[in-house]
Amino acid sequence: MMRVELIIFVGLQASGKSTWYHANLAATHVHVSKDLMPNARDKDVKQTELISAALAAGKSVAVDNTNPTPIVRAPLIALGRRFGARVAAYFFETAVKDAVARNRLREGRARVPDVAIYITSKKIVPPSLEEGFDEVRVIAPLPVTAP
Repeated sequence: MMRVELIIFVGLQASGKSTWYHANLAATHVHVSKDLMPNARDKDVKQTELISAALAAGKSVAVDNTNPTPIVRAPLIALGRRFGARVAAYFFETAVKDAVARNRLREGRARVPDVAIYITSKKIVPPSLEEGFDEVRVIAPLPVTAP
């Protein structure tokens, strides 16, 4: 039996994380994203519950949020370890200008204020094996195109 996997996405808003998930992992990994829980009182608690339930059921998970710093990622890594999962980071390397341009193509609630992208860009720390990941993959930037 293949070991379950917890993939933690790291990247700016509008860097292509969700698009990449749907193209590459949708068939094999449960999608957990705070963007999909607009009414949750505490999104961190809800996220932990969803990840735990999936891993406990033997399903692999992709956590699709910005996850910009080691402090934010540490509890996710610990959660994966608690379930014996292989834990990987997928770093979406994207220029701020490209994320802003892609964000402007979004509509409704999917669009975030540009300032949110700039704030995240100042906080983001590329993931490293030293954090406890089994693997760190860099995902090449997606082209900026209209949907």
